[in-house]
Amino acid sequence: MDYNVIIVGAGPGGIFTAYELMKNRPELKVGVFELGRELSQRKCPIDGKKIKSCVKCPVCSIMSGFGGAGAFSDGKYNITNQFGGTLYEYVGKQQAIDLMRYVDEINLSHGGEGTKLYSTANTQIKRMCLENGLHLLDAQVRHLGTDINYVVLGQLYDELKDRVDFRFNTAVTTVTRAEGGYEVHTADGSYTCEKCVISVGRSGSKWMEGVCESMEIPTKSNRVDIGVRVELPAEVFAHLTDELYESKIVYRTEKFEDMVRTFCMNPHGVVVNENTNGIVTVNGHSYEDPAKHTENTNFALLVSKHFSEPFKDSNGYGESIARLSNMLGGGVIVQRFGDLVRGRRSTVARVRESFVTPTLAATPGDLSLVIPKRILDGIIEMIYALDKIAPGTANDDTLLYGVEVKFYNMEVEIDKNLQTKSEGLYVIGDCSGVTHSLSHASASGIHVARHILGAGE
Repeated sequence: MDYNVIIVGAGPGGIFTAYELMKNRPELKVGVFELGRELSQRKCPIDGKKIKSCVKCPVCSIMSGFGGAGAFSDGKYNITNQFGGTLYEYVGKQQAIDLMRYVDEINLSHGGEGTKLYSTANTQIKRMCLENGLHLLDAQVRHLGTDINYVVLGQLYDELKDRVDFRFNTAVTTVTRAEGGYEVHTADGSYTCEKCVISVGRSGSKWMEGVCESMEIPTKSNRVDIGVRVELPAEVFAHLTDELYESKIVYRTEKFEDMVRTFCMNPHGVVVNENTNGIVTVNGHSYEDPAKHTENTNFALLVSKHFSEPFKDSNGYGESIARLSNMLGGGVIVQRFGDLVRGRRSTVARVRESFVTPTLAATPGDLSLVIPKRILDGIIEMIYALDKIAPGTANDDTLLYGVEVKFYNMEVEIDKNLQTKSEGLYVIGDCSGVTHSLSHASASGIHVARHILGAGE
């Protein structure tokens, strides 16, 4: 065998798998195959001056490379079982929390010391939400910030690079069974291993479907989240973000009884482009360094759509909506909330005259031409509900960027060790359909590494 363990994907799941293996068994030969570049070479060409919008690079440096799609996120590690995935259904509730706390300890020992741990425990905000038909989910939140998150990843890479065989800019075409293990195929050749850990993230969902089909691994359809990114003055949400940093708030709409939730809150942050499979969507970042703070806070409002038979392609549905946005706006569309509720498109002049200065150069337009009515009605209803606990949310000048889409892999059939029916083949992180967050994905990597080492029996 060329390797004892091959890890496909150098996102959070892959990194923490490699870390735990090397910490306990440094003699193991571990290879990590990654589509993108190493951390120091990851750079998006958008500079806000010469290049203002996505140029659709063959491999997106925001989505791929060491650190995965989370490398340039705002580094929020939510320690909770209430959201971020269903890892606890496989490993147990307390074990899942213990794994996430262990990940937190590793982050703190690799440059994250001094960052703040927020908590919803004993907060009055929960009662305020309940009084207004909103539900605050419980969590501890470690906020590293985009800048400190980069430092943590850099220190982890420095520790691993001489002990793990990293192969960057290496697209894995497929994985097949081999005698005594597995064979990983790339354009540069094929490599064998005793154990294979797949951790290709959400952006690898299409590739993962192909692997499951070829290896006859059972799957079931998952969901897709569709919505917008809201940007408003930081003062509007300051009473929430100062205490909790990120508040995960869920609302059931009166009209359709759909669930709408806040996601990825970035106090004093920036709105950014994201390229998934050639489709430009929107996301948000924030920094720990006060010098990099803006006057705005941004967060997503998402509606989850689950589909029943005969339709199975939930990601395809989300992609079609995002493509429509790209077609109309050449990328991401931005609209003032006041324009949306009045049934008119935003123009360059209206956005320029807004009291909220956009942090992303997006095309003014009309989101009602892109987002399905049921989803958009739920988002509008949620904004008015949030206005009751954060007055100013429903102001005319609040900016909405679309489309924000969170693609989820179909759920891969795995056991309590996150192992498929093919012994020695593990599927972890967001590509498994089980985790949807940095903390859960990282914890899944630790769990699998311990099983490989024999500690998970």
